[in-house]
Amino acid sequence: MASGCCGAKAAAGEGMASEAYLAGEAVLEARELVAELCRHFYGMGWVTGTGGSITVKVNDPAVPLADRLIVMSPSGVQKERMVAEDMYVMSADGKVLSAPVGKPWPNKPPKCTDCAPLFMKAYLMRGAGAVIHSHGMETCIATMLNPGAKEFRMTHMEMIKGIKGHGFRDELVIPIIENTPYEYELTDSLSEAIAAYPKATAVLVRNHGIYVWGDSWINAKTQAECYHYLLDAAIRLYQLGIDWSTPEHGPINSAKRLGSIMGPGITNGCHAAESSKCVVLDIEGTTTPISFVTDVMFPYARDNVRKHLTSTFDSEETKEDIKLLRTQVEDDLRNGISGAVPVPPDDASKEEVVNALVANVESMIKADRKITSLKQLQGHIWRTGFEKRELQGVVFEDVPEALKNWHDSGIKVYIYSSGSREAQRLLFGNTTYGDLRKFLCGYFDTTTGNKRETRSYFEISQSLGVDSPSQILFITDVFQEAVAAKNAGFEVIISIRPGNAPLPENHGFRTIKSFSEI
Repeated sequence: MASGCCGAKAAAGEGMASEAYLAGEAVLEARELVAELCRHFYGMGWVTGTGGSITVKVNDPAVPLADRLIVMSPSGVQKERMVAEDMYVMSADGKVLSAPVGKPWPNKPPKCTDCAPLFMKAYLMRGAGAVIHSHGMETCIATMLNPGAKEFRMTHMEMIKGIKGHGFRDELVIPIIENTPYEYELTDSLSEAIAAYPKATAVLVRNHGIYVWGDSWINAKTQAECYHYLLDAAIRLYQLGIDWSTPEHGPINSAKRLGSIMGPGITNGCHAAESSKCVVLDIEGTTTPISFVTDVMFPYARDNVRKHLTSTFDSEETKEDIKLLRTQVEDDLRNGISGAVPVPPDDASKEEVVNALVANVESMIKADRKITSLKQLQGHIWRTGFEKRELQGVVFEDVPEALKNWHDSGIKVYIYSSGSREAQRLLFGNTTYGDLRKFLCGYFDTTTGNKRETRSYFEISQSLGVDSPSQILFITDVFQEAVAAKNAGFEVIISIRPGNAPLPENHGFRTIKSFSEI
């Protein structure tokens, strides 16, 4: 059976490589489409000066998308003057099957786009149906607003809904890679970015442009237009002193506006602890291994969501959980969030409602969404797990002693996590080292605000009643959280623990591998 399938596939490949197929209607339409898009994008300023490039898969429903032929624009050719005959046709694995005929001087000899190896990464790693490489001015300038940033982030903008898998309230994250003298030298860094950001459909190249892909040319084009709009909006908002990366879009912190968003790090950890009246701790990657959250807590909630909802369906607590989930799902459906399914009305059967809720919750957990409705339900599920001794909190071995020392020294310690406050209390109240809650003074969660927003840390500083935010030491493993806290005036240390994500180069913050270093 296997050899038969391979033989059929090989025969299909040979058929698509035949002169008759290459001269057929499907390939011709793809050639003409690329020429048309090149002219259109030239008018938008995306592919001027022969820069930029476009590639699409041949539209042949009889052939699986992964196996379809590829059409690519050439290199060094005036994009607004391109015609179908100028295109290259390739096999699904990048082998050139048809090349254009050379034209008289002053035209250059035919050459396939230098973007070809990068295009192939999007095809092979993302199953793309089309890829667009733009040199639009906004794609360059947006990467210069913060020269040290490894990501572009934006939220609460209507056009974010045009990006696959995103809604109005979601945070759009576009990885940024550094430019190189030659296009092909970007291949490895582009590949790494694609692998590191599974939700992304674009990669920015600093001082260069953007690569955008989609499952069809229409999807890629739509997303490319949305990305250009959003990047242009960020530049204009920057000029107005407005922060595009936070939901409220308030004034940009002056340090950020001057490009010194990272700021100087803490030079002495002991001094930081001694001068601080309060310590605020992140959990995941700071006090607790990321693996415990991803490999134990999340799976437990996912595996028990149906059982929990069914057994507690008529309780007031679960009714409130369901109400929050309904509101979130309705919002997700309006915004076209992937994985969202309608929840039947209250008069539907219990089984129907639970089935829909389970489907939505599983999708939310898979996407690791930081939303209150999910975090509240997870906290209630975990409470049952801790009560039944099916769960036990895990912290790094240096954490209990540090908490005790801070407590004994009169330094108040608080927790700030995307997990609900109840979930935080459960974790620290049921650790392998016993109940650590006696060393903690309070808990903050997403009801305070997004952990990557400076405003959230202002709220915390107001709640703690310190004379100055600089009297608060915040410890986290997430660079963006560190930046937000620093902009609010906090002292900040970044925790380096096994399994934590890498930090940007020259990030400017002091790092520790153990609380014993503070």
